[in-house]
Amino acid sequence: MSVAVQGSGWGWLGYDSKSKQIVAATCANQDPLQATTGLVPLLGIDVWEHAYYVDYRNVRPDYVKAVWDVINWDVVEKRFIAASQ
Repeated sequence: MSVAVQGSGWGWLGYDSKSKQIVAATCANQDPLQATTGLVPLLGIDVWEHAYYVDYRNVRPDYVKAVWDVINWDVVEKRFIAASQ
């Protein structure tokens, strides 16, 4: 999903407190996840070109794939627990 963001923006995993589910979402530009979708942010991937151009040039898929190697899942879990209580 994050790879497909047109132009600049963010890919997110957010918690929907109404459905009690984790939802994948995207936001254009710097639009905040919670204010625009109501989802509580658990994990965000910055897909603005400035986030990856130096290391990945214009190959966004390689950048997004590499992000998975550095995510701190303990922090994501703590956010999920806090959001779901």
